Amino acid sequence: MYDEQLAERIGKILKKKRVKIEEKKMFGGLCFMVDGKMCLGVNKDDILGRVGPDAYADCLKQKGCSKMLFTGREMKGFVHVKKDVLKTEKQLAHWVDVCLVFNPKAKKSKK
Repeated sequence: MYDEQLAERIGKILKKKRVKIEEKKMFGGLCFMVDGKMCLGVNKDDILGRVGPDAYADCLKQKGCSKMLFTGREMKGFVHVKKDVLKTEKQLAHWVDVCLVFNPKAKKSKK
């Protein structure tokens, strides 16, 4: 289950930026794919962002941001951002932008 309102807000920001996306249900949430690569997603009430290795340490210093853990292992370059720091469009757009900056450098997953 995921916060559909949060997903809708992200979709509106991406549309406003004229970013072509594909939405995929993954990990019990919704993932926004850009250029065939995971960009960010909504899981429960929070977002999961693919920020890349260069921005990773700086992102972790920001309020509400933590390491993304998958089956107990840290996924470097991916962050978890709490909903309580995503209340305004400016706050949410910041994280969307961080993920979009990394997206062209991201590698596509093997099928």
